[in-house]
Amino acid sequence: MTQELKQTPLYQEYVAAGAKIVEFGGWAMPVQFSSIKEEHNAVRSKVGLFDVSHMGEILVEGEQALDLVQYVLSNDTDLLTEQKAQYTCLCNEHGGVIDDLVVYKLSDQKLLLVVNAANTEKDYNWIVEHTSQFNAKVTNVSADYGQLAIQGPEARKLVQDNTDVDVSELGMFEFYQNATFFGKNVILSQSGYTGEDGFEVYCSSEDIVDLWKSLLDNDVTPCGLGARDTLRLEAGLPLHGQDLSEDITPYEGGVAFAAKPLIEADFIGKAALKEHKENGAPRRTIGIQMIEKGIPRTGYAILDLEGNEIGVVTSGTQSPSTGHSIGLGLIQRDAFEMGKEIVIQVRKRQVKAKIVKKNQIEK
Repeated sequence: MTQELKQTPLYQEYVAAGAKIVEFGGWAMPVQFSSIKEEHNAVRSKVGLFDVSHMGEILVEGEQALDLVQYVLSNDTDLLTEQKAQYTCLCNEHGGVIDDLVVYKLSDQKLLLVVNAANTEKDYNWIVEHTSQFNAKVTNVSADYGQLAIQGPEARKLVQDNTDVDVSELGMFEFYQNATFFGKNVILSQSGYTGEDGFEVYCSSEDIVDLWKSLLDNDVTPCGLGARDTLRLEAGLPLHGQDLSEDITPYEGGVAFAAKPLIEADFIGKAALKEHKENGAPRRTIGIQMIEKGIPRTGYAILDLEGNEIGVVTSGTQSPSTGHSIGLGLIQRDAFEMGKEIVIQVRKRQVKAKIVKKNQIEK
């Protein structure tokens, strides 16, 4: 299995640690080092460490780099600064999300797009297809970067103790381009995918093993994909390929803040997103909390109490923090009511649940 899959520079560290390794987006990645619950709780109570080097990095450079990036992304790039990154979406003409990503403005003529691992080649090709009218160059630089996520209530102190920049007041998606961390040159960003305080570190692929070992020497818990998924679900954060897709717009997928269809600049999907903003999207994302026993799994039907199918579960799990079964779902807009009881078709059983705020699923 692992010989055919791509490996991050930390692959041998997983093996040496005895991690359980699985395929994810074409990569051999650790699903857990100890147990999902132990790793999940470490992030909620102290600090956990994730290898996210499988994520893709795409560099856009040139006189019209900003114009190209604005044309292919749904957010307002005028809000970017050289210290403030942005969560945004790469959309198709219908407003569907090809990928959700973070963009870093390194200068007016140099922007770094951090994309989902499984979508890197697709995203790169999509952007290249739209470069002809712009004086800009697009390069897939994924192999040059390693990326770590340091997450949890003790993450800020740990990072501050080992960097040369002040992160004490660093806010969400604020970053330093030229920081030193454990003696290595890095991009240091206040960001993450867990709902906790935390940082993401972009470094040379040659430096990541040393950084990983330095962090583990500071009593940090290594974490795998399993905990990453349960943490992001408790926080109501979407996963592309499940909660977001080319058939789901930002307004339907619960990330409307990443779409700015009223700005003057044109971008791909703008007309469709403007329609959703002004008149409402036909579907919306909900948080799900089970009332009766059962776990809402991706693809399970969502019914109303009269038995009418009103939507589908996009993600689900059992919360390690509480033991409650939780999830995210996509339902018809007119079927939505906060607190409303619904039914999840769990295989052959119909199990009661309720609609809750997706970012306030009980932890």
